[in-house]
Amino acid sequence: MLAQHRQPQRIDGRGLFTPLFVLFSLSITLLPFQSVIARPGPIKTSSFSARLMNLEATAKETFRYNASLFNGQNRSVIYELQTTVPPGWSNSFRIDGMQVTSFKLDSNKTQDISIELTPSPVVKPGKYAIPVKAISDQGTLELNLEAVVKGSYSLELTTPSGLLSDEVTEGRRKPIYLSLKNQGTLPLDNLDLSAQTPSKWNVTFEPSKIDHLEPGSAVAVTANLNVPDKTIAGDYLTTFTANNANTTSSVSYRLTVTTSWLAGWLGVLIILTAIGIVYMLIRKYGRR
Repeated sequence: MLAQHRQPQRIDGRGLFTPLFVLFSLSITLLPFQSVIARPGPIKTSSFSARLMNLEATAKETFRYNASLFNGQNRSVIYELQTTVPPGWSNSFRIDGMQVTSFKLDSNKTQDISIELTPSPVVKPGKYAIPVKAISDQGTLELNLEAVVKGSYSLELTTPSGLLSDEVTEGRRKPIYLSLKNQGTLPLDNLDLSAQTPSKWNVTFEPSKIDHLEPGSAVAVTANLNVPDKTIAGDYLTTFTANNANTTSSVSYRLTVTTSWLAGWLGVLIILTAIGIVYMLIRKYGRR
């Protein structure tokens, strides 16, 4: 009797391996795709900034700030620019050299803005806070700037009327009225007065020296100019100067010298007398 021989069945092993392999392959394929979807990009917000927040200059200079405004919204936005400055100051906003008060900025774009501040001529030295705002329907962006005003020395010497010429008779004294004004932002002390005059002329000042002059203040000065006798008629130039260790100012004054009426009539009388004498001599000795 022949014994029957059966082949071992491997169906269980193959059936289990195939589904596991398919699931493992799908998991490897889907994992990177799922990780990319799960990570959102960074959220951008609108911003208003400046390269230099603090600038230092004198009252006669303009403060210029370079600012940048970024629109982080998903649509275009219209921004209105506003600022609050101290009394007597002026301000302006410029984009590409053009003065503006508002502008439209596209989504995810940056606009460079030049902010210009001009101090008051009589501003006192110190630090000034300048808030700048960019206002839109999405809210307000604020930029806090600082302007540090340095003190300055400046002096102006002129006349109250602005006229710088006059007439004077030879041999006379001529008062010339001057005005000395402190145009700076710092006080001026120990101001000396002097003059450069034609030869043999002399001048005195009342007062002869200014001890103290506050910013924006003015003082009247009289220059008494003495013109020598027998000065030839014509135009003469005199230069007045006021100065101290920190600043100086000069002004040129033209004087037209004329002869006195007495000297003129005396000259005419001498000429007439000489003519009369000659006439009498001719009559007396001419007949011989």
